[in-house]
Amino acid sequence: MISSLRFKRAAGFEEAKKIRKNETEDIVGRFGVISPNRITIHNYPVSHPITSFNASVVYEEKDETLKLYARMILGYYMYVSSIIEVEVPLHDLFNGYVNMNSYVGRIVIYPSTKYDIWGTEDPRVYKVRGKLYMTYTGRSINYFSPIRVNRTVPVTAVYDEDLKNWIKRFVLIPSAKVFGRIITDKDAFLHEMGDGKLYFLHRPHLIDDTTRLMISKLDPKILSMGGMKVEEVEIDNAVEVLDLMPFEGKLGWATPLVNIGDKKLITLIHATDKEQLAYRVFAAQLSLSDHEVVLEAVTPRYIMEPTTPYELIGDRPLTIFPCGAVKISKDEIVISYGAADYMIGLGILSLNNLMAELDKGRIY
Repeated sequence: MISSLRFKRAAGFEEAKKIRKNETEDIVGRFGVISPNRITIHNYPVSHPITSFNASVVYEEKDETLKLYARMILGYYMYVSSIIEVEVPLHDLFNGYVNMNSYVGRIVIYPSTKYDIWGTEDPRVYKVRGKLYMTYTGRSINYFSPIRVNRTVPVTAVYDEDLKNWIKRFVLIPSAKVFGRIITDKDAFLHEMGDGKLYFLHRPHLIDDTTRLMISKLDPKILSMGGMKVEEVEIDNAVEVLDLMPFEGKLGWATPLVNIGDKKLITLIHATDKEQLAYRVFAAQLSLSDHEVVLEAVTPRYIMEPTTPYELIGDRPLTIFPCGAVKISKDEIVISYGAADYMIGLGILSLNNLMAELDKGRIY
């Protein structure tokens, strides 16, 4: 039976339950929001998206520009998403111009395969070995099927510098022998540690109707895959990192923040509460190695929750959904997130303040 499956758990899994509280100390400064009517699409006949949200971010230091990769909706009928690239000068962020300026966007990923025909959602964009990768949630051909299997799958694309285009490379499929049947797998991204090891952080929804916050080890050779079609890569291992608290409905990986040395990672995690279904965010520090996953610290309180009008009101009220984070100075991290499933929110987090919160919830 699927419900009897036992996954290996991270060291610190049980200890974290004694630390985490249903309280918030919001330490993310809000620096602006981009509404969909201020984004002009230049490579599609429709001028503006209806909604644009859940953005990831890359910092182009040479040009002092933020490249946002956001999920966008062109129509509500089937709620099919594509992914749009929008460039925002860092100057606009610090001067509040993101609240009024208009920006040009370019659709870079859209439904085109059986793995994402009903939508390309919630991208995470990051660099691995000098190349730009994007992992997004593909609404597969099974999305509307009554058979509850692989309705969403994590698809990874790589940016081709020569073609100046994103190329879909592989889809990561959890092994049925290890995970059982999977309803969905999302909130996913690859992450390379300083020692060159490659990991996959993902949130599978199992057939027993539970969701699990997982880390799986990957063979770095998958990065060299370059066929003419999207390849399937089987995931045959997993460590469960964190459990739900009694006041939570579900957890999901938000975005990685920074590596500390070769084997330590700080990442954001989003959670929904049971009472209002509101999304909130907390952070965790992990140590990753061949032998084990260690949950070294968690912030006892949430560090971000919906507070502004654009986070409280929208297609999905009470929602903040970080998909991107990039360090722009020694202490400042820009957070890009979805605001109420309608707009792109931008905030700044102090790394020093975050470390102080993690120290309050240190396990190892």
